[in-house]
Amino acid sequence: MATDPVCGMFVDEATSRLTAVVRGRTYYFCSETCLETFTAPEKEMRRLKQLIALSLGIGFPLFVAALGLELGWWLSGLMEPANVAFFVAATPVQFIAGRRFYRGTWDAVRNRSANMDVLIAIGTSAAWGYSAVVTWLPFAGVAVPDPSTYYDTAAVIIGLILLGKFFEEIAKGRASDAIRKLLDLAPRTARVVRDGKEEEIPIELVQVDDVLVVKPGERVPVDGTVVDGFSALDESMITGESIPVDKKAGDTAIGATINKTGLLRIKATRVGADTMLNQIIKLVEDAQVARAPIQKLADRVAAVFVPAVIAVAVGAALFWYFVGYSWFAPVAAGYGLNNAVTASLFIMVAVLIIACPCALGIATPAAIMVGTGKGAENGLLIKGGEYLEKAHKLTTVVFDKTGTLTKGRPSVTDVAPFSGTPDEALRLAASAEKGSEHPLGDAIVRAATEKRLALEDPRGFEAIPGLGVRAQVGTRHVLLGNRKLMAQAGIPIDVAGPTLERFEVEGKTAMLLAADGALTGVIAVADTLKEHSVEAVRALKGMGVEVVMLTGDNRRTAEAIARQAGVDVVLAEVLPGQKAEKIRELQSQGKVVAMVGDGINDAPALAQSDVGIAIGSGTDVAIEAGGIVLIKDDPRDVVSSIQLSRRTVGKIRQNLFWAFFYNTALIPVAAGAFAFAGLLMDPILAGAAMGFSSVSVVMNSMTLRRFRPRL
Repeated sequence: MATDPVCGMFVDEATSRLTAVVRGRTYYFCSETCLETFTAPEKEMRRLKQLIALSLGIGFPLFVAALGLELGWWLSGLMEPANVAFFVAATPVQFIAGRRFYRGTWDAVRNRSANMDVLIAIGTSAAWGYSAVVTWLPFAGVAVPDPSTYYDTAAVIIGLILLGKFFEEIAKGRASDAIRKLLDLAPRTARVVRDGKEEEIPIELVQVDDVLVVKPGERVPVDGTVVDGFSALDESMITGESIPVDKKAGDTAIGATINKTGLLRIKATRVGADTMLNQIIKLVEDAQVARAPIQKLADRVAAVFVPAVIAVAVGAALFWYFVGYSWFAPVAAGYGLNNAVTASLFIMVAVLIIACPCALGIATPAAIMVGTGKGAENGLLIKGGEYLEKAHKLTTVVFDKTGTLTKGRPSVTDVAPFSGTPDEALRLAASAEKGSEHPLGDAIVRAATEKRLALEDPRGFEAIPGLGVRAQVGTRHVLLGNRKLMAQAGIPIDVAGPTLERFEVEGKTAMLLAADGALTGVIAVADTLKEHSVEAVRALKGMGVEVVMLTGDNRRTAEAIARQAGVDVVLAEVLPGQKAEKIRELQSQGKVVAMVGDGINDAPALAQSDVGIAIGSGTDVAIEAGGIVLIKDDPRDVVSSIQLSRRTVGKIRQNLFWAFFYNTALIPVAAGAFAFAGLLMDPILAGAAMGFSSVSVVMNSMTLRRFRPRL
């Protein structure tokens, strides 16, 4: 039994032939449409790999061979047959691997715009077309001024641009993985009570008002209401609450949350697409679709550069046809140009070739590869150029509380004894809780263990639902729990009033400890701040970035944590479905927002934000939904990621400048502006400019290796 990952319908694995294996896992589908929708990204990845292998596998050997011919490594008599071989090898790259750029150019022309596709198509076509003419004219008995060709340039440019697109597809695939991982969280089957008997059925067959049995350690199949039993549900993945919530008859249970302790019977109230988990999935999908694609800096440059280059090329050709050749005929003759037609054609092609910067294909990928590599060394995983471009513009960073600013699990923060020492009170409480599975009890036992206190095995342990625990430790009868437990036992707690109030104002869970009928002390448990949270918040403020804390916790607890961390803006009691809406509200105010989170409940907000920053120790869904992943569990890395993005984007801009500079500077030469000095564009000069710009781009990118986070 399986669920179609696209439409969510139930599929019989035994009979379905519609399957796909993605990254070692088999998926089942109900229709060809769903299968094609699911596998389309994988097909595109395979197609890109093939085209990159074709382009670079041909382009780099052509480059080496052409360089050898230019420098005289091979016999000069090999030039003409070599050009024929180059033509045969490069033509499939130009029209198979480069086909998408021609389509993009056609779309841009129809929309009356110019983008990178136009620049790539024109430049590579000019290089290939000029080279083809040079290759075949000698066979028609026409002498060419210079047999040098540019097949290698066109092939390498196409290959490098496709490599950049491959990286973009990887990022898109990770976004799809976030949805798949969310779908995987839902249980595949449910244990339903029908006609007085329990039976296990596929989750798709559960109906509203069915009564479900959920055992300890299992996930709740669907949203519902508890009708019998008592237990604690771990709802952190949905609500962000780090402390499991006690559930009794009449309380709501959320699908996909984990039953920690007792047996529960739950009446289904929302099934299928109506469950909270499926609503979160829809929010993630909507946020990913709604996010406008970022216009690349290179496209913005190309929008101006391309029309300018075409205008210069056409203008120069017309000038040389009508005027230039007659003025500078001796100069043109020195380059083998014997009439106005060949001179104007030579000038136009020279401008188009020189205007297609070879380094442009590696300008962004080179900086990104060095930047992301340096990020990985510092515990930062940046998934693509889109996130780098946005991260350096951030004005607001929104932190989820639980597991991001805080440790994400309850810890003992205070022990206030009314008799004896704090260690003795903690030892008694931990010994009593030694038989408990409740997370609060686990926190107390862990605190005592860290202090190396000698614990005793309790006798007569009893967990009292909704109240606390009762046990005998040595010769003492111990109670640990809330006010109701003490009231039932007739133990006065007036002396603990101020202490309880102080702990609760601070957002802590306070438990009363009594031994042999007398109040012994109060133990406070809370989700505490991570070691470097305060430093991270202070550093972000120092960079001029607004810091906001977003949480599903109650306002009192949230404000207590915010005060400790130094956060001024608190958005508390926010449900999972509202987190993405809160991010949209901040964005509507003109802010560029990063969301930092670690849980499934953060996934919609991570997808909605301009830059989603996921904590590496968080859930797979959060990691997949984030554009930047902090491998270490350290909030200071948010600061480091912004600093790295600023440095990397700076390098990308510098690279784009160098990618265009040499070629742009030589455009006047190619256009014949220096013909009065006897100078026209020599093909060797064009090749040298392309090579030097590529080297400068790589060397400039390598300076990112010196990056060190400043805190």
